Amino acid sequence: MSTTHTVGEPGSLYEKPPLAVSDPNAFGEVKSSIESRFAANAVAAFLKSIDRSGLRIRDFETVLGKGLLGPSTKATYATLGNGDQGQIRELYLARLEQIAPELREKFFKLYSYY
Repeated sequence: MSTTHTVGEPGSLYEKPPLAVSDPNAFGEVKSSIESRFAANAVAAFLKSIDRSGLRIRDFETVLGKGLLGPSTKATYATLGNGDQGQIRELYLARLEQIAPELREKFFKLYSYY
């Protein structure tokens, strides 16, 4: 028995279509900077830097503003349009949720709401 769902059908998942990026070069730079912080060999150090700074991990703008995503990332991010900035914020938040459970446990305080 096949359970194929179409959009709008009860029980189907909605996947929003990707938005077009208006500045692919700047977008790619910021995305690359975020991805490098979440790479397996760097993510623990990134989380530690957020913890030492006393920042809330989900507060993207503050993490960005403190230079924890790279020295020039804030300036490059500022050149992006609203749509591109929104996609970058979503990427950052999605990557936070993909961190390995053992690291999330180790940095539990960063993930808790207070």
